Amino acid sequence: MWRGVFPAVTTKFNEDGSLDLKEMERCFALQFEAGVDGMIVCGSLGENMTLEPSEKLEILKLAKSVSGALPVLMTICESSTRRAATAAKAAAQAGADGLMILPGVPYKSAPAETLNHILSVATASGLPSMVYNNPIGYGVDVTLPMFEALAKSDLIVAMKESTDDIRRVTDVFNAFGDRFDVFTGVDNLALESLMMGAHGWVAGLVVAFPKETVAIWKLSQAGRYDEARAIYRWFRPLLDLDVSTFLVQNIKLAEVLAIGSNDRVREPRLAHEGAERARLIAIIEKAMAERPVLPVL
Repeated sequence: MWRGVFPAVTTKFNEDGSLDLKEMERCFALQFEAGVDGMIVCGSLGENMTLEPSEKLEILKLAKSVSGALPVLMTICESSTRRAATAAKAAAQAGADGLMILPGVPYKSAPAETLNHILSVATASGLPSMVYNNPIGYGVDVTLPMFEALAKSDLIVAMKESTDDIRRVTDVFNAFGDRFDVFTGVDNLALESLMMGAHGWVAGLVVAFPKETVAIWKLSQAGRYDEARAIYRWFRPLLDLDVSTFLVQNIKLAEVLAIGSNDRVREPRLAHEGAERARLIAIIEKAMAERPVLPVL
């Protein structure tokens, strides 16, 4: 159902903390102009848990207005299954093409509880859904036996594989064939996952470097691995910024330098300052100075 690069976009704020819809519209358009294949809004990188329900729907509708015929998925991340189901139903009514569903964080649910949560949310929406599996970040692993149970639902169509174990992609294909669309969700394991057959990439640094991200995807699909590796090796210091507790601040700072955006965040997050900001700027500016010439695709 879904293939390619799906940016997990950042949420932009005005100085007073309100949504900066104009800047988000500009940033979303840059993604589609670069050739991404879909978009995921209000995820971890989108500061989901700092957003009000009405704000999430505003962002979804804005993304839909920019995406044309390409799919936009709403992230559902709630601590209560009831609230998650309500949010999923609202997203469906607002025009979401699908969902990305997290377990009921921060509670570390047992397998039966995790399955109940995911299936309840998907059923409430009636939308095709991607399961976001990030045991390192959220403490719950949706294991292969659990996906075997999820496979019985036609609504569960994809997984965002973020276990940090490159073997998991092969394990999924060995267990399920093409039953699920498999997306890599770890930026600095992306090419490795694509070379092992992943159908797509839920990407973070793409918001600052969309053309390079799309190029890696397209080259990998064309079997042009030497060219893809060259870009990926250049990209690696930037991709590492995604694998951090501070991924939101890191990636928004990359957006400042690469696309002229801002790095305003919602508290409790604070934008980087001082020595850490200088360190990150040096990494980003070095990469930009060495930016590769992209091949014809």
